[in-house]
Amino acid sequence: MDWTNRRERFRATLDRGRCIHPASVYDPISARIAEDLGFEAGMLAGSVASLAVLGAPDIVLLTLTEFAAQAYRVNRAGNLPLLVDADHGYGNALNVKRTVEELETAGVVGLTIEDTLLPTPYGATETKLIPIEEAVGKMRAALAGRQDPRLVIVGRTAAVTLTGIADTIARLKAYEAAGVDMLFIAGVKSRAELDAIAAAVKLPLFLGSAGRELYDIDYLSARNVRVCLQGHAPIMAAINAVHATLKALREGKPGWEFENISPPSELMKRATRQAEYAALRSDFLKAKTAGG
Repeated sequence: MDWTNRRERFRATLDRGRCIHPASVYDPISARIAEDLGFEAGMLAGSVASLAVLGAPDIVLLTLTEFAAQAYRVNRAGNLPLLVDADHGYGNALNVKRTVEELETAGVVGLTIEDTLLPTPYGATETKLIPIEEAVGKMRAALAGRQDPRLVIVGRTAAVTLTGIADTIARLKAYEAAGVDMLFIAGVKSRAELDAIAAAVKLPLFLGSAGRELYDIDYLSARNVRVCLQGHAPIMAAINAVHATLKALREGKPGWEFENISPPSELMKRATRQAEYAALRSDFLKAKTAGG
C-alpha cells in the first residue's frame, strides 16, 4: 500500500490554508463511502474504535494492537487519508513511541497524543491532566518513533474545559516547542477562547467537540484551524439502524415488509468495490483456452 502518497495528499490539504471536516469512519465500508463522497480525510477516534471493535464505552479498554489492526483494515480498503486518535499513547512515553511505530506501519497519515491522565486511576472522580513536563516527554517520544517525516504528529489537550485558557496556552506552547506538527484542542466552545489560542501559537490547529458558534469554515480557516471534527454521527446512526431493524424483526415484522432499508444497488456496488473484484475474478479465475 502507498502510505506515502496519502500522507503527501494530507500535507497538501493542510497547506491549502482552509479548514476541513474529516469524515468519522469506523470500518472499511464507512471509509469507502467517505472516500466516494469526496471527503479529504477520515478520522478514526478511540471512542469509535472501542465501539466497533469491543462494543465497549470510551474507557480505554481497547489495546494498541486492536486499534492499529482496525486502522489497517480501514486503510487497506481504499485510499482515504486516515487520521486517528491515539488517546494517551497507551501508556508512558515509551509506549507512545511504540504507538507511533505501530500506527505508522498501519498506514495512518496523522495521529493525536493527548495529555489526559488515562486510564482512570483508582478512586478518581474527575478527569485530570498529566504534568506538562510529562506530556512534553510523550510528544518527544512520538516524534522519535516516527520514521516517515510526512506523518503528522498532533499534540492534544482538553485543558480548556479542565484548567482554563491560561493552562491550555501554556501546554500548547510547550508541545509546539517540542516539535509537533499540529495542536489539537478539545472542548473549545466560544470564539473568544479560540481567538486567544490562535493568537498565542503558530502551528495549525485541530478542533474536537467544538461549540456551535465555531462552525464557520471561513472563520476557522482565518484562525489557522485546519481540521475540525463534526462528532461521530455515522456510527451512532448505524447503531440506531441496527437496533431498530432487529427490534422490528424480534417483534414479528417479516423481512419483506421493510421498505427503503437496503442500500441502492449502485451504492452497494461502489461500497464493496464490485467492479474491481469482478476484474480480479476475470483475470485470475477465468479459465484460459489452450494457447490463450
